[in-house]
Amino acid sequence: MGLILSIETAISVCSVALHDKGKLVGLLELHQDNVHSQKLMPSIDSLLNRVGVETGDLDAIAVSAGPGSYTGLRIGVSTAKGLAYAHSLPLVAVDTLDALAWRIKNVVSSGSKIVPMMDARRMEVYCKTLDHEMREVTSLAPLIVEEGSFANELGKGPVFFLGDAVEKVATVIKHDNARFIPLLNSAESVGQIAFQKFKQNDFADLAYFEPNYLKEFRVIKSKKNPLLS
Repeated sequence: MGLILSIETAISVCSVALHDKGKLVGLLELHQDNVHSQKLMPSIDSLLNRVGVETGDLDAIAVSAGPGSYTGLRIGVSTAKGLAYAHSLPLVAVDTLDALAWRIKNVVSSGSKIVPMMDARRMEVYCKTLDHEMREVTSLAPLIVEEGSFANELGKGPVFFLGDAVEKVATVIKHDNARFIPLLNSAESVGQIAFQKFKQNDFADLAYFEPNYLKEFRVIKSKKNPLLS
């Protein structure tokens, strides 16, 4: 057992993957803004049809659990929970930044650090720091990136930054040990971590699980009087 469908919708990438015992069977990704609500289920159907697998054949559903876009996470988690409930499957929740860092874990050497990050607003990012064995050095937190950010880590060796905030961070952090990797979130690495959790029966509570938005969703009210418009 170990056939897992994984969903990644934490950023603009709409990504679904199928793994069998941790080995990638199929991957479908759309790099478009605001398509999750319209394209996620058709993408899942297309992927399963392409590899000849039915939903009832699955052993688990995995989902990127945040942080990330409020709307993207809500859509991804709602879809994952709906599929898991309808087919009596366990739900595996995978930290979004861990899955992002996992994409380069096999290419970083001892003494290096990995900083997966997600764009928030202006110069703010959501990030954490991990060592080359995927152990947390600093925990998940929002950070305003400045010239001196990560100075301690950079002073000790190579630091690999990756995610959708890399481009703006590279304009601020100038250091010989900084490595900026143009990789984004993918359901491929979500599925790889999910299989490790699946083997340990590390499942989310289907009834109560909610994604980690990190910050509360805020709606900015218009200052215009609708009666005067």
